[in-house]
Amino acid sequence: MDARNRLLVVDDDPSVRAMLHDYLEGHGFDVDEAGSGPQMRRQLEHHLPDAVLLDIRLPGEDGLALARYLREHYDLGLIMVTASGDVVDRVVGLEIGADDYIAKPFDMRELLARLKSVLRRLQARPTAAAVSGIATRAGGRQRFGRCEIDVESHRLFELGGGEIPITPMEFELLTTFLANPNRVLTRDQLLMRTRNRESGPFDRSIDIRIGRLRRKVEPDPGGEPRCIRTVRNAGYMFVPG
Repeated sequence: MDARNRLLVVDDDPSVRAMLHDYLEGHGFDVDEAGSGPQMRRQLEHHLPDAVLLDIRLPGEDGLALARYLREHYDLGLIMVTASGDVVDRVVGLEIGADDYIAKPFDMRELLARLKSVLRRLQARPTAAAVSGIATRAGGRQRFGRCEIDVESHRLFELGGGEIPITPMEFELLTTFLANPNRVLTRDQLLMRTRNRESGPFDRSIDIRIGRLRRKVEPDPGGEPRCIRTVRNAGYMFVPG
């Protein structure tokens, strides 16, 4: 990596933050620190990092809630730090959309390798518009269920109505489906195209996001999905119409 990447370390233990700060800065990173959720938000307003190293066990607003906030508002690398036996926390973290996790106590060299791997995958990922390969029509909008997606501005609108908020990953899912109509995409394919990683055995992050998207774009959100269809034992398929 030629340019220095900026990291944000979120941990309530000052000694852990200091150790990570010194080690990672010694390996070419710019490192900011936060000891709580409010401090993390202030740091994000001041400097937007390329990746966040987030401890799950935080006082007050825990790391899982903060991870959900990060995924809903920012497109950055996210590594969760868990206790060695907290398998459930790791699974939930991946479902929320973490790029990777590492368990305490961890080897600093392993952490560095995982961090570089996440950053390489994110930097190699094309923009959502480039991934989609979509030739936008006048106005840059494409029909998707009961909505229209503006590929150029990364926004979703109800047909003839107002804007519907979407996260960066939801936008990437939408454009990936638009680029592959009537084609079955597996969960691994969707994860690789949106987060640049394969799913684990307990990873349901794609299913969770598909469920949220369906509530936004399906003609009948409470009925049988007609726009984003589940193909049993295979994955999902976007059916225009």
